[in-house]
Amino acid sequence: MTFSPDSPHVAEVLASANRGERIGGPTDLLILHYTGMATGKDALKRLRDPSAEVSAHYLVFEDGRVVQLVPEAERAWHAGRGFWAGITDINSRSIGIEIVHPGHVGGLPPYPDAQVRAVIALCADIVGRNAIPAARVLAHSDVAPARKEDPGENFPWDRLAAAGIGHWVAPAPIRDGRFFARGEEGEPIAALQAMFALYGYDQPVTGRFDEGTRAVVTAFQRHFRPARVDGVADSSTITTLRDLIAARPG
Repeated sequence: MTFSPDSPHVAEVLASANRGERIGGPTDLLILHYTGMATGKDALKRLRDPSAEVSAHYLVFEDGRVVQLVPEAERAWHAGRGFWAGITDINSRSIGIEIVHPGHVGGLPPYPDAQVRAVIALCADIVGRNAIPAARVLAHSDVAPARKEDPGENFPWDRLAAAGIGHWVAPAPIRDGRFFARGEEGEPIAALQAMFALYGYDQPVTGRFDEGTRAVVTAFQRHFRPARVDGVADSSTITTLRDLIAARPG
């Protein structure tokens, strides 16, 4: 079982059986993950193990080597249950990149420079060939905020943005002042929730800052305001969200 690589950045094709047919809609999302495992060898084994029922289109090792596991034309099993901007079958609409990294359980070390450069090159190729909009280059935690943390708050989204990949604005400075946190209710909370929903997050507008809202705020901070990830909607978080919405094309 083999296939031709989709990207010129692929060093090797090691096909995974954990794949299927895409169901409806264009391929217009790119989802980045970390493996959360001790070694790349362990991650590669799991992504190809039929009993694990998980895969991704690409796996990027610490030294920058890229392995393709699933053809882009097919549905890899990387995102699980998720949501973005009305899309509930994330796997059918996305390309998934797993990045070898031990994750939060491994102390969240820095991503190696060679690996980041390889991810940038691979992402640039993927979004160019598939016409994926900048605002649809996302973290796994963006599409599954209650379940996932990857690729984590130390992933260099700003470096990707400098290379023309993804949607980004400079995070607003962290200052003292009014903030919203779990347990609060009222119109300001509803307005905040509406902003997150407008950007694409799975955020019902209830007017109650509940655990689901805290998870969305945390996911947003991991991606767009990583200096402080606490699930509290302070002025920096809200201003950064507002600026992203204002800067989004279309």
